Amino acid sequence: MSRLEELLKERILVLDGGMGSMIQRFGLSEADYRGTQFTVADFPKPLFGNNELLVLTRQDVIQSIHRQYLEAGADIIETNSLSLTAISMADYGVEAFVREGNRAAARIAREVADEYTRKNPNKPRFVAGSIGPSNKMASISPDVNNPAFRNVTFDELHTAYIEQMLALLEGGVDAFLIETSFDTLNVKAALMAAEDAMQKHGKKIPLMLSYTLAGKDGRILSGQTLEAALASVSHANLLSIGLNCSFGANDMKPFLRAIADLTRNPHTAGAPLYISAYPNAGLPNNLGQYDETPETMAPQIQEFLDERLVNIIGGCCGTTPDHIKMIAELVKNSAPQQSPSPQQSQQSQELVLSGINALPLQPSTFYPIGERCNVAGSRKFLRLINEKKYEEALSIARQQIEDGAQILDINVDDGLLDGIKEMTTFLNLMASEPDIATVPVMVDSSDWKIIEAGLKVLQGKSVVNSISLKNGEADFLQKARKIRAYGAAVVAMAFDENGQADTFERKIEVCARMYKLLTEQAGFPPQDIIFDPNVLAVATGIEEHSGYALAFIQATEWIKKNLPSAKVSGGVSNLSFAFRGHNELREAMHTVFLYHAVQKGMDMGIVNPSATIAYDDISAELRTLVEDVIFNRNAEAAEKLMEYAQNPEIPKNLLGLEDLTGLKAHNDRLEWRNHPLTDRLRHALIKGIGDFLEADLTEALKTCKNPIEIIDGPLMDGMNEVGRLFGEGKMFLPQVVKTARTMKKAVEILQPAIEASKQTGAKKAGKILFATVKGDVHDIGKNITGVILACNNYEIIDIGVMVPPEEIIRQAIEQQPDVIALSGLITPSLHEMATLAGELEKTGLQIPLIIGGATTSKLHTALKIDPLYRSAVVHVKDASQAVPVVNQLLNPDTRAAFIQSIKADYKALREQTDTPKEAVSIEYARQHAAKIDHTQYTPQKPNING
Repeated sequence: MSRLEELLKERILVLDGGMGSMIQRFGLSEADYRGTQFTVADFPKPLFGNNELLVLTRQDVIQSIHRQYLEAGADIIETNSLSLTAISMADYGVEAFVREGNRAAARIAREVADEYTRKNPNKPRFVAGSIGPSNKMASISPDVNNPAFRNVTFDELHTAYIEQMLALLEGGVDAFLIETSFDTLNVKAALMAAEDAMQKHGKKIPLMLSYTLAGKDGRILSGQTLEAALASVSHANLLSIGLNCSFGANDMKPFLRAIADLTRNPHTAGAPLYISAYPNAGLPNNLGQYDETPETMAPQIQEFLDERLVNIIGGCCGTTPDHIKMIAELVKNSAPQQSPSPQQSQQSQELVLSGINALPLQPSTFYPIGERCNVAGSRKFLRLINEKKYEEALSIARQQIEDGAQILDINVDDGLLDGIKEMTTFLNLMASEPDIATVPVMVDSSDWKIIEAGLKVLQGKSVVNSISLKNGEADFLQKARKIRAYGAAVVAMAFDENGQADTFERKIEVCARMYKLLTEQAGFPPQDIIFDPNVLAVATGIEEHSGYALAFIQATEWIKKNLPSAKVSGGVSNLSFAFRGHNELREAMHTVFLYHAVQKGMDMGIVNPSATIAYDDISAELRTLVEDVIFNRNAEAAEKLMEYAQNPEIPKNLLGLEDLTGLKAHNDRLEWRNHPLTDRLRHALIKGIGDFLEADLTEALKTCKNPIEIIDGPLMDGMNEVGRLFGEGKMFLPQVVKTARTMKKAVEILQPAIEASKQTGAKKAGKILFATVKGDVHDIGKNITGVILACNNYEIIDIGVMVPPEEIIRQAIEQQPDVIALSGLITPSLHEMATLAGELEKTGLQIPLIIGGATTSKLHTALKIDPLYRSAVVHVKDASQAVPVVNQLLNPDTRAAFIQSIKADYKALREQTDTPKEAVSIEYARQHAAKIDHTQYTPQKPNING
């Protein structure tokens, strides 16, 4: 156990504060970032804002910041290496210096930390190697026209992180801190890289993980809930998990409490013991500054401590040594959050899977696994994948979920398919569909390379189906350890070197052997093991097959009693293989089999959820015949069942049901199709349903004067509602992207009618030039906005990140865009935007300017940017507002009035801000303080005590 871990058992440890906000205090220039190493001739890209490069060019600045935080009382300081990976540094053209930079970052922090430890050995200081998310997401496509595309792969991330982590280890860090994480697939790559780097270096250090939330809905940017994200990383040997950045302490508190509840919950498998929190100093104000002082932040931090929510506490953006000094004083008399004891952790017996939502498997509950996305079991799915008709193939997955599937089994094993490519493509497409991405995935293949390809694109906690002992223990363990490293649960099929286990005795022998190997050698917690004791066909006419169903049920009961916490699954349709073509009889057999197997402990099974029926809906006579077969009660059972099914006097519908296909449920789902046309179009946009657009838009064209009325009417109403819901945290990123694609599809359907109308001003699409300003490499918000505008028929020209003013102006002159859209996430970006506005004014260009990004605000735009540029300058709060703003800017009928109103609004803001506020004396304020009469107030009785 490391000294860091020992101290966490004793007290709360203090982490340092913001690095970027401290660097800004030094007022550095481009020359500081270049030093003597990075000449303009050799490195032509601007380097200003690449804070991590300062570990090579201005080590004195970084040393000073570390020293100030240690002086303030920090126990842990972070290396200045957040973005020091080849992926992020490539934007600056300095990726060759990643190893040197990380070693320097670690060495600088190590030397200063050791200096303070020597001063006071009773307060040892530690160095955490800071590892950021990179500027690319592995779970979401940046290209609206290709949702299967990714601009970074798992392997690329893994390689980049290993290079960074090896250098940090060489520099002497005490722990890895994977922080500001917003995509769990990136996190998984980092976690695997950490283990690989430590093994290669020969030193084991603690792993710390910190997420950042996309909003107050509690999801990260890739769409996952906190619970889903925790499930996804439950395989990692983490020292701590927590939150940083996102927002201030007050807004962070409910999510910290949620993490505490999840990690204390005995059903949360593999939960880490310690919780960290380092919030911003509030949210940026209208001028991009952080308002939370140590004094105003202290009561919020005190609540964390009073409620014992944290073990590690520090600060993120906007926090300073004064904030950390305040925190260090507060923790002196505070106890850490109570972590589960090892005994409690060992009680974690339930499996938690996840897509973007979590699926905690409850005991005595059966979870259907959708079987139709399997090329071996569905001719339709095979045809669609072969023909690359992925949208239709996705509709099968969607239908499975709507019919009740809790997990989706995906199998693309076919001799004529490129399995690796098709598995990757289809899973990437699924991730872009929020109503499909909610559920966990079962990656199903007999080819290990296809399984691994699937695991590399899934951010959730998935299931591998399957591995077995047919190639011996060495092969079994190698694959099991790799599956564990990817964070997946595993289906272990009852198959060994002697073949498939068919009898009860063989099934339990093989399963017991695999259980021992998985738990004792492969590092699997029992709850992540799912046994498939083989559902085999019965009533085949072969006597040896007669006991197969009973053997499965008996083996299930034995496993649940003798292999603690393990789960049981199976491919249910195999049971009735002998009755192919008689679907009603097959479904009756499946229902009866599941009824008895679930009672004995079967947890999940691969089924067609649309065809499931109730046990009591099967006639008593048919139930008896099926049970005779399943329990092998007599030698004539199979023959009697076949005679019953073939008797012409028996109604075709053996079950006496009006509906075996979920028709009623299907009709209920389509109730919205009975609504008026405009409501249907609006609903389709909000839900991202493109199936009926062709018909509905054809109908709309018959009643509207021109197609633009449809776009500006119900379609934009739907998009505006999406924007509202997203802003309120009621929709998350994948849903927004999906609705944007639906809008794009609608515009494409209407395009011929738009061209045919030939009306002046009918075509409103224009050209938009996008850029992230100089010194800023963040582009996720810019990409989302570009996606949504592209879906609304605008041409997007994205010239990238860190673009200096002169390049933006050159591109504007060359491309002649209708609008220039600027993005920036960090505070220095505000200055760059103002600089660009001034330079645009000098050129005489009159192209409207849109301002967006996390640090921007309407007030800052009004005060600092609008006065510098005669043309329109419009602040856009988020991506959803971009479409109506651009529409008004480019519509000849609204342009002038819209610009005038914006200019007037900004002028009023400036005048209001410039008007001096009349101050009064402190004596006057005290004499006129508000007086509250509490005797006239009757407090309300709470609904719940406590």
